[in-house]
Amino acid sequence: MGGGSRAEPPGRPGLVSAGASPSHRFEIRPLVPADVPAVAAIEAVAFSDPWPAPAFAALIDQPHVRMRVAVNDTGEVVGYCVVLRVLDEAEVANIASSPIWRRCGIAGRLLDDALVHADANGTASMFLEVRVSNAAAQGLYHSRGFVQVGRRRGYYQHPDEDALVLRRSGPAPIDELVDARSR
Repeated sequence: MGGGSRAEPPGRPGLVSAGASPSHRFEIRPLVPADVPAVAAIEAVAFSDPWPAPAFAALIDQPHVRMRVAVNDTGEVVGYCVVLRVLDEAEVANIASSPIWRRCGIAGRLLDDALVHADANGTASMFLEVRVSNAAAQGLYHSRGFVQVGRRRGYYQHPDEDALVLRRSGPAPIDELVDARSR
């Protein structure tokens, strides 16, 4: 999981800079088939029970799935987010950033993108699971209005660990989203 989010600086629309270096700039766009190997590689280092590349490839054209990637200014995929939607509920199935790109605001921007899209499309609730020990990810989710609504015992493996089930209900007022993006 990535770190927090930073406000979008002036300059090229859709690009974000976590600092002065242009190497920290990235844009968010839809995942395309050519991105699958890079996404699967990030998944393999981010999670102990990763999805294989064919799982991502199979979801690309599914109408109930929204997949986005963060791409740096050299075209490298540095993060991704997969959201599944059923009726008026959605789930952040996977969100991660490349280890060398963590704490650069990528996960925060991907999550913001997912939330804005969900709100604009009438999503009443968005859910996700997070490891009990992943304080950084929990901080990100709480900053975006997610609250704990449950716990899944033994949900994760390698190592075995519980998952917290988090939910964000309804659209956040725009001032809350703007405030969250500046964190």
